[in-house]
Amino acid sequence: MNELKVQLIEWRHYLHAHPECAFEEAGTAAFVAETLRSMGIEVETGIGKTGVVGTLKVGNGERVVGLRADMDCICLQETSNLPYALQTPNRMHACGHDGHTATLLGAPKILSERKDFSGTVRFVFQPAEEPGRGSRAMIEDGLFERFPMDEMYGLHNMPQYPAGTIAVREGGIQASEDNFIITLKGKGGHASAPEIVKDPLVTAAEIICALQTIVSRNVTPTETAVISCTEIESDGAHNAIPSNVIIRGDTRSFTPEMSQLIEKRMEAICKHICEMNGLECEFTYTHEFAPTFNWKDNVQYVVKAAKAVVGEEHVIENCPPTMGSEDFGHFIQNVPGCFVFLGSKRDGEEAIPLHNSCFDYNDDILVTGAEFFAELVRERLVKV
Repeated sequence: MNELKVQLIEWRHYLHAHPECAFEEAGTAAFVAETLRSMGIEVETGIGKTGVVGTLKVGNGERVVGLRADMDCICLQETSNLPYALQTPNRMHACGHDGHTATLLGAPKILSERKDFSGTVRFVFQPAEEPGRGSRAMIEDGLFERFPMDEMYGLHNMPQYPAGTIAVREGGIQASEDNFIITLKGKGGHASAPEIVKDPLVTAAEIICALQTIVSRNVTPTETAVISCTEIESDGAHNAIPSNVIIRGDTRSFTPEMSQLIEKRMEAICKHICEMNGLECEFTYTHEFAPTFNWKDNVQYVVKAAKAVVGEEHVIENCPPTMGSEDFGHFIQNVPGCFVFLGSKRDGEEAIPLHNSCFDYNDDILVTGAEFFAELVRERLVKV
């Protein structure tokens, strides 16, 4: 095992053992900052509350490339029984952000030692990806004004792709996520006398079914959208029709226009069905994650670097998009960039999905990710 791999595994296991949720990443940020400084990287902390930015300048090149990793864990109890899982209550790196952070620490280690580029690299360690607020917090804290970048790149491990595969596509690679809350106010009463109440539960059932017609009847069949009602809550009992019902859920799409269409149609359906049934309706719709939309030229830069690192046979140039969301999309609404998937499935093993309480990042892809980032920098910041 080479020295770089040993170091990345050590960092990754430390991070896995010390998970911190959104905007709580003080310990993680301190570890990242200390590790970067030990390499001679200039470091700024506290960007977007707990974000960290490292800067490495080599030569006289004027171009600036940004590389990003997310640092937060999810609120989940780990059940893996790994020796480096400390069983922190309701905290776990079940999405691989420990691996992403270790990978991005590997990139400056490689680049600061080889110095085979000319220009500036920003290493952006972002908090709070899971709730979709970390990138916006850093942007609102002046990320691009304080640390200008000409382009930006990020990656996410993907258990459905074989380890070492790099997958990318032009355009939408991950969907937006919007959340909604529908509050229905009726008049409850005894279950034996439905004729004298205004039943919000039956109305809720009508609404849930009707919302599915948006995708089937209002969305062009060649486009993609998802509307999911995921929670329903009432103040009823087994023998009492409720007065109030709350429906919660989320929607996924790839363009602002589609998001606006879904919001408009959802509100109209909810209000008209409630009016028909004599109920009051409150409709709340919030935009949480932007779609991650890869820029055409940057996809080509990524493909070239990926082929140099893993070989042409391990690069997927037009992978299917996913309906999952990733708040890296907010960054590349501000500067050109690209987001890629790094395959992590171990040979001969069943893939454990992200957000599973037994998930563990595949240490065998740490060096692959770090070398990919370093190669991308060399491609974009050519040393003359």
